[in-house]
Amino acid sequence: MTKVKAFAAPSEGAPLVATIVDRRDVGPDDVQFDVLFCGICHSDIHTVRGEWGKQTYPLSPGHELAGKVTAVGKNVTKFKIGDHVGVGCLVNSCLNCEPCKTGHEQFCQNGAIFTYGSTDRDGTVTQGGYTQSAVINHNFVVSIPKNLPLDAAAPLLCAGSTLWAPLKRWNAGPGKKVAIIGFGGLGHVGLKLAKAMGAEVTVLSHSDKKKEDALKMGAFAFHKMDKAAFDSLKENFDLILNTVSVTVDTAGYYELLKFDGAFVVIGADPTPTVSLSTSVGVSKQRVFTLSLISGVQETQDMLNFCGEHNVLPEIEVIPASYINEAFDRVVASDVRYRFVIDNSTM
Repeated sequence: MTKVKAFAAPSEGAPLVATIVDRRDVGPDDVQFDVLFCGICHSDIHTVRGEWGKQTYPLSPGHELAGKVTAVGKNVTKFKIGDHVGVGCLVNSCLNCEPCKTGHEQFCQNGAIFTYGSTDRDGTVTQGGYTQSAVINHNFVVSIPKNLPLDAAAPLLCAGSTLWAPLKRWNAGPGKKVAIIGFGGLGHVGLKLAKAMGAEVTVLSHSDKKKEDALKMGAFAFHKMDKAAFDSLKENFDLILNTVSVTVDTAGYYELLKFDGAFVVIGADPTPTVSLSTSVGVSKQRVFTLSLISGVQETQDMLNFCGEHNVLPEIEVIPASYINEAFDRVVASDVRYRFVIDNSTM
């Protein structure tokens, strides 16, 4: 085992502190890399604060790891020392079940192992990217195109992966009208991806605060959602992505879908309440569904696409000592649009 610097929560609800975590020795199928940058996801906050169930502490969160390879196992041929690599939300799965064999490791029937807070196959609890080094099975490591800066690329490993899955699944592209509810860390990435895919993208928000930003990033339109907006946008969109983590008027938004349109929930509402009339869906053949993250190959495809189209999130790079303040600002929606930790400051 190797000891590496990290920031971790010592207990539920406690501030993160500088500490040391263990990383396993490099095995024949592993990639070791310096974690140079790690994005902060709202999921990190929910998890370490115990809002998504009991955790094992100390716990170092972070599933948006970007860095450079420092060692590879003897069976690894895809990566070499110095390569730019990333790791998202997954670090292991059985690789043998139907979802795994079809590139959907996130739905592993024998249990996907997530980047932090999961019990791995060896019985250890996984530690995330708020660390200076990681050792990950090569099947769950992706290449980051050299033209993408590692700090800005880091949030793509979760935010990009999360938005890519439904955009590809529901064929966002030329001739399609996509609406995005919320314009934060997820929403702004969704806008940039859908725009680059060729779709017409509209942002739907509870306020006008980010209207100028959204239009500058390529939004076709921006609507502050009130009764007049709901009435004027009925049966207008092919795809609606809900990226917010609070309860919204699902039934109202559902009415904004065209025939055969899809409403996809991405944001995790801690107190979900959904009320839909069956007749609303049946009469227009509309779909209500949820989406998780992309599988490993899908994540690689997303990164390649971002490299080709220069799609990058808007970031604020912070030192590790600022993590707890950053958490509070994320909860207060006071970030434009994604915090990224400079792990060299640990």
